[in-house]
Amino acid sequence: MQGCPGPSVGYSSAAAEKADSVASGASPLLLSRDFGLVWTGQLISQIGDGVSRLALLWFVYAVTGSPLKTSIIGLIQTIPPIVLGPLIGVYVDRLPKKLILITSDVLRAILIGLIPCLIPVESFTVSVLYLLVLLHAIATAVFGPALTAAIPALVPKTKFTAANALLQGTTSLGIILGPAASGLGIAAYGSQEVLCINAVTYMLSAACLALVRFRHVRAATPESKSTILQDLVEGFRYSVKVQPTILLLTGTAALYTFGTSALTALFPVFARKMLGLGPVEVGYLWSALGVGLLATSIGLLWATDWTIKDRMRLIMGTSVLSGLALCALTWAPDPYLAGLFMGLIGCGMGAFTPIAWGLIQELAPSQMVGRVLGLYGTGAMTAAIAGISAFGWITEQQGPETGLLGIGAILLLTALVATRMSRATAVS
Repeated sequence: MQGCPGPSVGYSSAAAEKADSVASGASPLLLSRDFGLVWTGQLISQIGDGVSRLALLWFVYAVTGSPLKTSIIGLIQTIPPIVLGPLIGVYVDRLPKKLILITSDVLRAILIGLIPCLIPVESFTVSVLYLLVLLHAIATAVFGPALTAAIPALVPKTKFTAANALLQGTTSLGIILGPAASGLGIAAYGSQEVLCINAVTYMLSAACLALVRFRHVRAATPESKSTILQDLVEGFRYSVKVQPTILLLTGTAALYTFGTSALTALFPVFARKMLGLGPVEVGYLWSALGVGLLATSIGLLWATDWTIKDRMRLIMGTSVLSGLALCALTWAPDPYLAGLFMGLIGCGMGAFTPIAWGLIQELAPSQMVGRVLGLYGTGAMTAAIAGISAFGWITEQQGPETGLLGIGAILLLTALVATRMSRATAVS
């Protein structure tokens, strides 16, 4: 059980929310003691992820010389959320979030940090790395929904979007700082040694989480224990029938990730074929995307208590911004203008996920957030693989300009769907 033990009769949800609001009122950026510890741990581990992400790809490509075998890393990291997402959601709802988060961080530290340090260079084959990446991806697939489902135990309801935005900010900083640090580390020590850094970052994250006091949210569960299958069916039924807004939101997210995942996977191809850029320049453009994400994450702090209708309109506006900037990127004459467009694309992409997670946290009952997030993640990640495959084929057959214009069109279509959702929902 999370939080301090107490009598079985807890505070009412209204009283608890009021108490949380008062407790967090003195901290305008939500960096109270507990949320600040979570944010700090995520910042450290996200920078470590940014470092190891490049090191993983560099190691595989250096050993095999095969772009295909290198791309398998991305596929391996995508499979667990799709296959295991709904089941993970059940256990996220059943088990204490704090235990799940700390265990996931420790496992990730061992899998992608400690083990690569202990394996001799001659034994550290690509097959071994694939296995470690798969196990690491499973642990990450557990950590993500658990962290998002834990937000209601850390901040009041009106601050959910802001909390998600601040956590997304750690991802942006990881994108900005991680690859540069990784490049320096690989040049100085080698890719295998750089992977060891993640062991330290994940353990520091686990140490921060160990100090966090999660407010216990009582689950309104029946006296007779339900089976895993019953829990799955209940979560699916709630998402589809009881709360159709979540179903519409999941469909919008699938459309959004169909385009954005293709952009992140294929951007090096676009930059190299259209602009003739090398890896250093591509890294700068990638950092520009991260700066845009960070700017929007900060901006969302002032939109956290907007109505659902207004937040969906914000998604509409930012999706239009990304779509138009992507179309403009096809005729960017130089890297400097391309960097500006990448920053605008990042600004547009930064709004969707924090707002979507905030809506799920608000709409779903506390005892069902994990299952709803699991189903949402499965839909989004399935669309991501479809988008990468589809636009990979389009780019190869029709050229990078056509691929970029197609992704831009998908984001403009996302804006249209978000507009429809803002009109359809009567929830404020």
